[in-house]
Amino acid sequence: MSMPAPQPTPLRFPPHFGWGAATSAYQIEGAVKEDGRGESIWDTFSRTPGRTRNGDTGDVAADHYHRYREDLDLMRDLGLHSYRFSIAWPRIQPDGTGAPNQRGLDFYRRLVDGLHERGIAPMATLFHWDLPQALQDAGGWEARDTAHRFADYAEIVFRALGDRVPVWLTINEPKTVVQNGYLSGHHAPGRQDPDAAYLVAHHLHLAHGLAVRALRSTGVDGRIGPAFNLHPCYPADDSPDAAAATRLHDGYENRLYLDPVFTGHYPEDVLADLGPGSRLARGVVEGDLAIISSPVDLLAVQYYTPIYVTADGGTVRRRPTSEARWQQIHPEGMYDILTRVTRDYGPVPITVTENGLPTRDTLRPDGTVDDLGRIAFLREHLTAAHRAIAAGVPLESYHVWSLLDNFEWAEGYDQRWGLVYVDYPTQRRIPKRSAHWYRGVIADNAL
Repeated sequence: MSMPAPQPTPLRFPPHFGWGAATSAYQIEGAVKEDGRGESIWDTFSRTPGRTRNGDTGDVAADHYHRYREDLDLMRDLGLHSYRFSIAWPRIQPDGTGAPNQRGLDFYRRLVDGLHERGIAPMATLFHWDLPQALQDAGGWEARDTAHRFADYAEIVFRALGDRVPVWLTINEPKTVVQNGYLSGHHAPGRQDPDAAYLVAHHLHLAHGLAVRALRSTGVDGRIGPAFNLHPCYPADDSPDAAAATRLHDGYENRLYLDPVFTGHYPEDVLADLGPGSRLARGVVEGDLAIISSPVDLLAVQYYTPIYVTADGGTVRRRPTSEARWQQIHPEGMYDILTRVTRDYGPVPITVTENGLPTRDTLRPDGTVDDLGRIAFLREHLTAAHRAIAAGVPLESYHVWSLLDNFEWAEGYDQRWGLVYVDYPTQRRIPKRSAHWYRGVIADNAL
């Protein structure tokens, strides 16, 4: 008689590891004209013909503004420990300045209270790309004043919600704002201006640092840090030229964001490449880098894809891609980027706040959604994260992107990233097979 194959030993995560999921305001809330919300740059951008797939907008999205209680119950049923969401600046200050809109604050107070009632820790992002349009009209992130207006907004939110939110994230993915908003023009505000792009990077960093200082000045007992999407960069071949090009590419992808926050300096190779007359170089005022490098409590890392760099500084695909053609699937990159951050910047506590992929999800006649590709992706990336913890990375928590199918920016509703299927005509929520799998991982604290 043959013996049964031995079962693999479960990969157990540390006690009190935080399991979560993530969303952002414009992608799920809808209700863009309700309760005093002002217009954002994404309202403007998505309503401009040709900017989004099928002309889709976030006007309704997943209607979370009206259905948040149902969504909170979904989170509870999944067993989530943590929920990372964003606050819409235009709901709090419709024009980006002045007195707060109480109805906007009240919505987020209800959301935060509902999380606590279900035993879920709130993790709030202050800026996930929905800049008030009035501030864009006044110069947007090219204007230094916008960083100070952000600090004012942050202080309003800290004073209103700080007693109930244990973790704050300042700016979500400044790199995406720079690259997609100001280099390719694929995201709001839809610019293609390389010189402006890196001045924007500086002002986003300044806004981050000012928000950190605003939290400290209020005396609110919360933790705070930035949220960076970090892409490990690898040479596409073994040549010295590819290695040199990869180093510079890494400067633009990763060190331009990590270095000023954690070392108080911009990377010298990037500054040299931009040139001494760049708007970034000219935009740095004495004292800025001290503000930007104000001590933080944690770093939020978002990992989606590696980048392979050629000798001429271009990039190529080396891995299979997801439905999002920019995303190469390489779970080992999760281990590489987490260990690299700890090695280069010290043992700052880390939370993974986004990791996921879109799959071709369809609702079956029996009312189920079978997304095995997402399960395989998450299992492999969590295995890499487990290895990173074993290697000494102080990883505290992990948040799947995303809780719900949602408005995926320029791709509209063409891509589905959620653990929960949203049937947009009816707004019915259907947990996918991955949601049931993730519930088991959380319950076991193990893979």
